[in-house]
Amino acid sequence: MNLRNQLLALFLVAAFIAAGVLFFHTWVVQKPFGIILFVGDGLAPGNLTAARLYDGGADHHLTMDEFPHLALATNYANDFAVPDSPAAASAIATGVKVNNGVISISPKGRMLSSILELARERGRAVGIVTTGNLTDASISAFYAHVQKSSEVDVIAQQFAENNPPLDVALGGGAQDFTPEAKSGRRKDGRDLLLEMKGKGAEILRSKSDLESAPVFTTAPRVGVFANGDLAYSNQIEAGSQEPSLPDMVRRAIEFLQMRQSGYVLVVDAELISRAAEQNDGQHVLTETVDMDNAIATAIKYAGDNSVIVAIGEHATGGMTMNGYPLRQEHGVGLLGINALGYPAIAWATGPNGPQKAAGAAGSPAPTPADGNQPAAYYTQPTAIDNAEDVIAIGKGQGTEALRGVIDNTEIFQILQGAL
Repeated sequence: MNLRNQLLALFLVAAFIAAGVLFFHTWVVQKPFGIILFVGDGLAPGNLTAARLYDGGADHHLTMDEFPHLALATNYANDFAVPDSPAAASAIATGVKVNNGVISISPKGRMLSSILELARERGRAVGIVTTGNLTDASISAFYAHVQKSSEVDVIAQQFAENNPPLDVALGGGAQDFTPEAKSGRRKDGRDLLLEMKGKGAEILRSKSDLESAPVFTTAPRVGVFANGDLAYSNQIEAGSQEPSLPDMVRRAIEFLQMRQSGYVLVVDAELISRAAEQNDGQHVLTETVDMDNAIATAIKYAGDNSVIVAIGEHATGGMTMNGYPLRQEHGVGLLGINALGYPAIAWATGPNGPQKAAGAAGSPAPTPADGNQPAAYYTQPTAIDNAEDVIAIGKGQGTEALRGVIDNTEIFQILQGAL
């Protein structure tokens, strides 16, 4: 009799503890409604300092500077010390190191679940935004699985046939979804945008479409606003039908917030990398500032019950800002040849490197292709990635883990903990 009473008492204590834990997690530590991840190559220490100077001078503060939690993040791939975009993005998306060139497939060939796929399983709405192509490795790592990131036609097909689809997808790259007969580059004749529309998706092709789309609908939104990449932020003219990155972030949040189960949004500032590949320092800086503006937009529209994290993917080209600009000097005054006669911005590699005349042994010293932003070593067609830790910042539940030196795979763990 005493044994039975003891067992009953033990059971009641266990049930009480379980109920307490459930109450604590459900009511005391509520999960955030919105989870937003920004990825961009502008989040490397040197680039961030230069962007701050360019935007307002030495004592200027970016929105990113105000985040309470900060860490340096290592970003090596499974097989190389310096990652490419597919490997770096896959590590962030899945929490697992993969080989360079591979999108979200483990070194043993296993398809890896991304943070968006896990969020979908838990009933959250999911979305992506990019200033590049929707099939680029930096963003497709969150929804696709391929052994070669060059298999763009397969990535586009996986995007279109994803079931259930992404709730919101905004960016460029219409050419990857449309056949050659419609100015695309698909050789199979398929029009994947038309196919998605036939399955109930709302296809948005202009800024007007994006702004006028009603929020009270459960139909997936696929916005494809250019045949390739979107325009640089400082090249979007008044009245343009291409939305800016802050525009897309704002509307994506408005669409996703209609889902009562919460949402996860991934934002890729792809044009920072595009500019770095071409030794184009001005657009590296303007696009990093544009990413900062988009982060400010996310903070405003997502509200306090949200987690916002931003991390650099990898560094490209080795951009440095040189010399002694005045404390308040900013904008185009930081570009070109400075007052001391040398370039304010220089690169380690890229198309602006010195080119020797073909077969000219003992020829005169080569000159850079662009004397305003020279590169030390010529690489064609683009600059190559370089070894550099990136910055990770965050605000909201779980981002206290961003301190000291972490690995980029830990971003996945922070986001997973917030689901």
